[in-house]
This record gives sequence, structure tokens and C-alpha cells, in this order.
Amino acid sequence: MNYFSSNFKLGILGGGQLGKMLLYNTRKFDIYTCVLEANPEAPCKTACDEFHVGDLMDYDAVYNFGKQVDVLTFEIENVNVDALEALEKKGIKVYPSSKNLRTIQNKGAQKLFYRDHDIPTSDFTRFAYLSEIEDTIDNGGLEFPFVWKAAQFGYDGNGVKLVRQLSDLEGLPKGECIAEDLINFKNELAVIVARNEAGDIKTYPVVEMEFHPEANQVEYVICPARIDKKIAEKAQSVALKVSESFNHVGLLAVEMFQTNDDEILVNEVAPRPHNSGHQTIEASYTSQFEQHIRAILNLPLGRTDNKVGGVMVNLVGAEGYNGNVVYQNIETIMNMEGVTPHIYGKKQTRPFRKMGHVTIVNEDLNEARRVAEEVKKVIKVISD
Repeated sequence: MNYFSSNFKLGILGGGQLGKMLLYNTRKFDIYTCVLEANPEAPCKTACDEFHVGDLMDYDAVYNFGKQVDVLTFEIENVNVDALEALEKKGIKVYPSSKNLRTIQNKGAQKLFYRDHDIPTSDFTRFAYLSEIEDTIDNGGLEFPFVWKAAQFGYDGNGVKLVRQLSDLEGLPKGECIAEDLINFKNELAVIVARNEAGDIKTYPVVEMEFHPEANQVEYVICPARIDKKIAEKAQSVALKVSESFNHVGLLAVEMFQTNDDEILVNEVAPRPHNSGHQTIEASYTSQFEQHIRAILNLPLGRTDNKVGGVMVNLVGAEGYNGNVVYQNIETIMNMEGVTPHIYGKKQTRPFRKMGHVTIVNEDLNEARRVAEEVKKVIKVISD
């Protein structure tokens, strides 16, 4: 099929920043794009060929949109899977598949998938209701501390909480959830795996992630991870096993823990471009966004190795600020060598909302990390 400068239509479910960065590459290749998004002022609006307003969880909205395109992908997991399944039966190619998305959407089903496929992960218990956790604690079947996760609709640190005592459960959603063993770990790592329909597969270098202690969001992504070569090889191997088990098409970001005993445990996956791969735009031969397009269109996969060491800093809304966004001191960081800001196009800021990211590249990774810390201190996402 001719994708370039043709009548081919690529559909993207979700109009946020990940979709916007996908569109950088569809524009480069002159691929016609259609986006479905509930927010009429979403970042993708200015970059796609067609922008449709609709609820991603609404069956009819997703199905009617999907019928108009040749290949359908998504930049967020919270979409109506029944509609995707119906579109696949109609002959529309959906990548990653509705089957994989259905498993990944539910944290409990995802953890069971790892267990069934002998993929190393932390021990866990599934609960239909939050109240069942309290009953299990009372009966001695669950001990503090543990990690509570909502089974569905969690993102950017939402839907996850460390529970050290019974009172920590107060105010949490009452529905389906899981309780995971709290893992003592050295590092949080991630590997992005790319696979096309022909079965060609490539992995990006292992990255190291540093999280904000309050927001539970990634603050820094460091690539390559500052870990022993054997640990990196083990992480790559586990990620490839996860990819093989899902038999996915597109990108699969595999988040992992490196335990104190140097075991690799899978935390969770994302079947799309991911925060752990933003540095690939400047630091890699092929960005994760271009790679996703190549994979879902069954094109040859690009090189995944680094041109240079890279560190990514998330730009999130500062605490205490709500309203029209202002990027304070952005000119200062733009004056720093090897620093590239990416602004997502969200006009309104609020505490911890992802508003952009900054990539720092340097042949000396430690210097890149030092500059990243300086960037983090200098630029502030506030309101006017």
C-alpha cells in the first residue's frame, strides 16, 4: 500500500501530546491523519489533517470514526475496546490489537498475563472491591506495606498509592483493584520494543527513570541507564519475552524494577509511545514516534541505538498555580548547550499536569544529568 502523498488515512485515537509528536512524523512522510479526541482544543488539533471531537470511551464515536480510516492506532489506553474489536472484524487494521489492549487496560488482567506466561513480576492479589482489602487485612491475608492500584483508568501516577496503614485506604475508589507486594529496588528501568506486522523486532537501549516522590511521575529519564552491562542485557531479554508473549505490533514500553538482588521484575507495560522514550527525538537515530509509525504500517524499522547520551526532564505544572500557562525562564534554558524544550500546547496549567518536556544531550551522560538538574531548577511552569 502507498502511504505517502496518497488517499491512505491513518486514524489516531487521542489528541494529547503523544499524538502531537506522532504527527510530527506523519507530516514528515506526508501521511494523511485523522484524530478523534474529546477535548476540542487538544494539542493534536493544529497538526492533523482531520480533527474529530468525540468521547474515546463511547462505542459509536470510536466505531464511526474508525470506519473512515485504513489503519487505526491510539496514544492513550482508555478507549472503547469493544468498538476496536468490531472494527477489526470489519477489516480495519488496529495496532496494537484490541485483544492486547483489553488485557493491558486492566491491571489485574495484565498481572495475570505475566503470571501465565512466566514473566517475572511482583506478587499480587486481585480484589473486586476496595472493601475486600480491609477484610483480607483483618483475616491476616495481606500485610502492610503494599501498593494499591486501581484496576483501570490510572495514569501519570493517578490510581497508585503506597499503603502503610489502614487509614491510607480512605478516599480511594471503591471498585476493582490490586494489591502488590512492595518491592525493594535499586532502579526503575524501561525498555521500548518495536515490532512490525512482518515480525521484525528492535529494542531501544535500557533507560533509567527517576520519579517525583509526591506525584509518582517520572522526573528524569536517563539513557542509557547507568547499570551493569549484564543487568541491561537481562532487562532487554525480559522485555523481548514480554513482547513475544503479547505478539504485538507497534511499540511496547516495558517498565521494570531492578531489585536489590539484581532480579528484573516487570511492573507494567504501555502499548504506545511512552514517557520513557521522549529523549529518542534528539538522542536516537530513530525517534520512538517515527518508529511507531514504521511499525504499525509494516515499514522497515529504523535504528534504535543512541547518537549521544540523553536525559529527559518532564515539565509539569508547579504546585499552587492554575490558569493560563507561563513558562518562566524558558529563554534561560534555551541558552544552555544541548538543551531542547518541547511544549505540548496545553493552554491551562494545574499542579503536576504534564505541560512539556526538555531533552538534554551530551557525550558525557553525567554532564547531561547535571544540566538536567539545573534545567529543573530554572524553568517553572506557572500561570499568569
